[in-house]
Amino acid sequence: MKKILQDLSFEQLKSLVSELGGKSFRAKQLYDGLTRGKSISRINIDPTLRSRLLEEYEDEPVKIEQVFTSSDGTEKYLFRLADGNIIEGVLMKYKYGNTQCVSTQVGCRMGCKFCASTLGGLIRNLSAGEILSQVLVVNAMHEKGRERGVTNIVLMGSGEPLDNFENTVNFLKNVTAEGGINVSARNISLSTCGLVPQMYKLADMNIPVNLTVSLHSPTDEGRRRTMPIANKYSIEEILKACEYYFRKTGRRYIFEYSLISGENCDKAHAERLISLLKGKPCHVNLIRLNEVKERELKGISEKEAYRFLGLLEKGGLSATLRRTIGADIGGACGQLRAGYLKKNEE
Repeated sequence: MKKILQDLSFEQLKSLVSELGGKSFRAKQLYDGLTRGKSISRINIDPTLRSRLLEEYEDEPVKIEQVFTSSDGTEKYLFRLADGNIIEGVLMKYKYGNTQCVSTQVGCRMGCKFCASTLGGLIRNLSAGEILSQVLVVNAMHEKGRERGVTNIVLMGSGEPLDNFENTVNFLKNVTAEGGINVSARNISLSTCGLVPQMYKLADMNIPVNLTVSLHSPTDEGRRRTMPIANKYSIEEILKACEYYFRKTGRRYIFEYSLISGENCDKAHAERLISLLKGKPCHVNLIRLNEVKERELKGISEKEAYRFLGLLEKGGLSATLRRTIGADIGGACGQLRAGYLKKNEE
């Protein structure tokens, strides 16, 4: 597999063009073309420079293999990487703009029992440019003139972003860079299952994205039943890392909480969650479990979900229930890829 040109910042791209004997203005042409989601072969640059680049760099590191459109307008993508691996992503359309969910790894090794991404384990990390290219190719489909198609990004697709720390941070630097796609860090959310040391490192990077932590239980015992990472890091350690992140960035943190029948959503769980989080600069995002057929965990009804939400709000927590979208196209993380791979194996 060749190198990924989209891994490079504009300054790195300028140095590369100079090394290859290209004139300095070619770097800007190249950068603008890549930012608009074009392959190297489709960018209007000097043919000699193009040929030299194609000897070392992938022409299209990420291609849209298939698009699935939900009845609610949500779009789900299967992306094919240059080495043949498949990843997935989602574009969710809201009144305030379009939010794209991107993957950071092929597969995942975290083993969370409610997630399809981890069924086949971790295949490999994505490079910064492969993460970015997911946004670039989708943005190219939806941009209107100078108006960007993708306005918000969530790193909540396949993989654990902080398990691919260096590439994820480089992606964040490149996607927020002025002159490029220039998405505000405040419009980016990064979801982690709770890799505590990396949470501290991210806080020190001074990229104030919205930190989202998969909590899913108010107790360590409950988390251990569905999240193997809970055997390594306690809720107390996670909360300390979140508080450090808030002090460094000024950004309140968010807890994702999937409502699992018989597991984490009765009155006692609500009371424990209130006791744990009340008074902290955080928000709880409740999610009705999007069931994975390979797993035994079951979701709850909308009525039950709103009842749990009411308990949290009455107890003084900032909380919302995420609207269910894309369920008719395998909207939950990893479901579409898992189905695609199984079909092709057969």
